[in-house]
Amino acid sequence: MQHGSDTNAGAARQVPLAPGLWFVATPIGAARDITLRALDILLSAEVLVAEDTRTLRHLMEIHGLKLGDRPLIAYHDHNGAEARPRILRALEGGRSVAYCSEAGTPVVADPGYQLARAAIDAGHPVNAAPGPSAAIMALSISGLPSDRFLFAGFAPSQAGARARWLDEIGSIPATLILYESPKRIQRLLGELCDRWGEARPAALCRELTKRFEEVRRGTLGSLRDGIGDGPVKGEIALVVGRPVAVAPEAEDVDAALAEALGRLRVKDAAAEVAEAMGLPRRDVYQRALAMKEGET
Repeated sequence: MQHGSDTNAGAARQVPLAPGLWFVATPIGAARDITLRALDILLSAEVLVAEDTRTLRHLMEIHGLKLGDRPLIAYHDHNGAEARPRILRALEGGRSVAYCSEAGTPVVADPGYQLARAAIDAGHPVNAAPGPSAAIMALSISGLPSDRFLFAGFAPSQAGARARWLDEIGSIPATLILYESPKRIQRLLGELCDRWGEARPAALCRELTKRFEEVRRGTLGSLRDGIGDGPVKGEIALVVGRPVAVAPEAEDVDAALAEALGRLRVKDAAAEVAEAMGLPRRDVYQRALAMKEGET
C-alpha cells in the first residue's frame, strides 16, 4: 500500500468500543482515504490484528495513532491456523479486536473470511467500518453497467480449474470484476479473448488512488493488444461487461424455423425460435410466414 506524503488527519478520538471483532477498511493507496470512524476504532481497539503489521504500523504513524502496549497480531494466509486461536481467546476474554487487511475492505480477496467465520461460529459479534475497496472503485470508473455485478476475485492458477472457472463465470449476465497480478494480466486477457470473445467491453484499472493510476477502456481484444509485451506494474482490477449478444446467421434461423414449422403452427414456431435465439419475435414471425408461403 502506497501512502505517499499524506499528513496526519488529526481527527481520531478515543471511543467506547463494544467487545467483538471489528473489520476496518483501510486505504488502497492514498492514506487520506481512511474514514474518521476507522481511525477511532484503530485508536480504541484493545487488540489489533493485521494482514501486514508493517503496513498497519505505517498507516497509524501517518495519522498520529499510538499503538502503545496493545498487542498487534499478524494474521495472513500462511499463519491463519496458528493465529486464529489467539484472536479467539482475546474475543472470549471480552476484548475489542480490530482487523485490517493489507489494503481495502477485509474479507474481499483476503484471509479475513476464515477469521469472520471462526468468530461467528464461536458466538462473537462481528462488526465492520466500511471504506475503500478496489473492486467497487474500479466498477465506479469503468463506465460499464453497475446494476448487476459479480466480484470474481483471482482466477485459479491450475489450468483445469482455471478453464472451468472461466467457463462458469463467462456466461453470467452481469458486469464481472476480476483481480490479477501484473505478471499474469497478459495471460488472463488472452484467455478471456479466446473464451469470451474479443468484442466484450472491458476496463483495466491499475494503481487505483496512487500516483500512477491508470484506466484503459475498450474491448478485451483492444486491451490485450494494447498492453504489449513489456511488464505491467501495480495491482490490477479488470472489469468486464456482460456477454455481447451475437446475432445468429440467417441460415441457422431458417434451419431452426424449418424444424419448428414441421411440428408447430407458424405463430408458435416463430415464438419458439425467437426465444431460443434471442431475436425479435415479430421479425422471426415474418420470416416464418414467408417460408410457409413458399411451400405452398
